Amino acid sequence: MDTISEHRVPELEHEDVVVRRGRRSGVPIIVAVHSTERGQAIGGCRFWRYRHWTDGLADALRLSAGMTDKCAAAGMDHGGGKTVVPLPPGHVLDAAGRRDLLHDVGDVIDGLHGRYATGPDVGTTPDDMATIGERTTNVFCRPRELGGSGDSSPHTATGVMVALRALCAHIDGSPALDGRRIGLVGLGHVGTLLARELAAAGATLTVSDTDPARREVAEQLGAEWTSPEQALTAELDVLVPAALGGQLTEDLVPRLRCAAIAGPANNQLAHEGIAELLHARGIIWAPDYLVSAGGILYATATERDRLGHDQAIERVHGIGASLTTILDSAQEERCSQHRATRARIRARLHDREETTK
Repeated sequence: MDTISEHRVPELEHEDVVVRRGRRSGVPIIVAVHSTERGQAIGGCRFWRYRHWTDGLADALRLSAGMTDKCAAAGMDHGGGKTVVPLPPGHVLDAAGRRDLLHDVGDVIDGLHGRYATGPDVGTTPDDMATIGERTTNVFCRPRELGGSGDSSPHTATGVMVALRALCAHIDGSPALDGRRIGLVGLGHVGTLLARELAAAGATLTVSDTDPARREVAEQLGAEWTSPEQALTAELDVLVPAALGGQLTEDLVPRLRCAAIAGPANNQLAHEGIAELLHARGIIWAPDYLVSAGGILYATATERDRLGHDQAIERVHGIGASLTTILDSAQEERCSQHRATRARIRARLHDREETTK
């Protein structure tokens, strides 16, 4: 496997950043290890099309740091990492080419000697993890029949539902979703599951997706279908971002008409200052890195800790208590939810440092 680059990036606080051209596929493979302070770094493997591979590098750096936040906020003994495979625009993988690329990914991960393990993300599946697993043991969420925990989407959706109920209880004392006006932006695997669960819970739904074919889901559920832009600025009780990140921008915040935001999309804030803009407007933001932690909580509980289903689900339900603590702390300190969460993360990292001395 030809090395493009392999270097440390101390100014970004990443422990390691590895970029290699796959020996079989010829495609760049990026693995960013942000932190192993709390334990093995974990993070998904993303296949996505970028204008240039360096855009994928920027994504890997950002997403891996977000995984450190996710693990610490959720109380997990892991750090953050990310695999990003930046596919050129128009690049098409046939079955053989995909297998070669996944084997290349496995080789890069195996070269980190257990410091990082990967799972499914945008563009990859549990079956892909099985193929990566032919080259390294540092992989999770393989199909159940192969000893993994399978598709993490249902457990991610469960965690989001738990977070939404905790958020509503914080707002007015009731965790009920019946009659709440909820806008859901993004009907991918997790978004579609959420739409169905929210409809079953009696929420009044407005949904959107960039793919017009997803309108069928809205029609099945009796939900209002609209464009992503209209859904983001609709009059809502809760906005649920469930697509790609960066949607909460300086331009959007003044136009928001929701009381709160909680969803599974990673890196929702265009930059950290957006959290303060939301706070200034009185909009409660449930940190995405906690809200979206259900899938990874379930996977590590079953695959690493060998817990049964019921015990693993208990960990997922712990998202509610964690979020309540953060929301209460932010209210008491009169600060943004992001700032309260950062304090929680720093405390947990400090606790880890103290126990390892």
